Amino acid sequence: MSRVIVTDYTFPDLAQEQAAAGGAEFVAYQCKTAEDVALAVAGADVAVVQFAPFGPAAAAAVKPGATVIRYGVGYNNIDLAACAAHGLKVGYVPDYCADEVADHTAAAALALLRKLPAMDASVRRGEWAAVKIAKPMKPFSQTNFGFFGLGQIGRAVLQRLRGFGFRFMAADPGLSAQDATELGVVLVDAETLLRKADILSLHAPATQLTTEYLNAARLATMQPHAMIVNSARGQLVNEADLADALTRGVIAGAALDVFHIEPLPADNPLRRAPNVLLSPHAAWYSEAAIHRLQELVAQDIARALRGEDPRKPVRG
Repeated sequence: MSRVIVTDYTFPDLAQEQAAAGGAEFVAYQCKTAEDVALAVAGADVAVVQFAPFGPAAAAAVKPGATVIRYGVGYNNIDLAACAAHGLKVGYVPDYCADEVADHTAAAALALLRKLPAMDASVRRGEWAAVKIAKPMKPFSQTNFGFFGLGQIGRAVLQRLRGFGFRFMAADPGLSAQDATELGVVLVDAETLLRKADILSLHAPATQLTTEYLNAARLATMQPHAMIVNSARGQLVNEADLADALTRGVIAGAALDVFHIEPLPADNPLRRAPNVLLSPHAAWYSEAAIHRLQELVAQDIARALRGEDPRKPVRG
């Protein structure tokens, strides 16, 4: 009999996943460690992982040719090299919450640009000084909105913001000049983007080249009124450098939904930095998104049991 193992989950139930398993054995755990996962997935044809680490021991424990499915957009908790070494298929769900992340990103950017967090705080302090708090503030028609990466979610943000009249620019090695023209975006290199953007929205994966890309040296090249929005990967930003830049006025503000360590530690300097809008990795969320995530994972379980590749395979 085939085995489908869910290593960990945060959903109220797994009815969709169990139904997709059909007559296969279906067992769900709440694993925390790599050792827990390796024990749980022994002999599995399909292993579904949310946050638990799927390491070399787990890759060796599942059946040869098994499928590993990640609940979510990223897959940093899966050892892709170990999976490849054992001939495993790996799938993920990068598209279940694209609309929600784009909505959250656009909302955060607009709130920053209109300085709503600072204005709210000033009113609560008993002040009534709009110009003092707002200055400097450009009209959107004179604002350079920059995209560091312009993939699926970046383009969805772009679509949402078109009506506001921004000047759009992007740095993305995968974006052709023709595509940029069709999107109405000025294609520039990353250095130019940092130097000219009034607000910078991050939409790049965390790779060896992009990890802590926004560090003290690069932040110093930005305009003092510039702002940053990050709903992509916390690893793109050196958090200590960003907190220092905000404190010293090197840049004017930031909205962050993702962090190196989550939940955000109590001693993280971003908690004390001025002009920063923090949210608890919530950009993905809506009730509909949760349903889509489980539905798409259920489809991949059924595909795997039929011997098919994942709907969205990870190319490790």
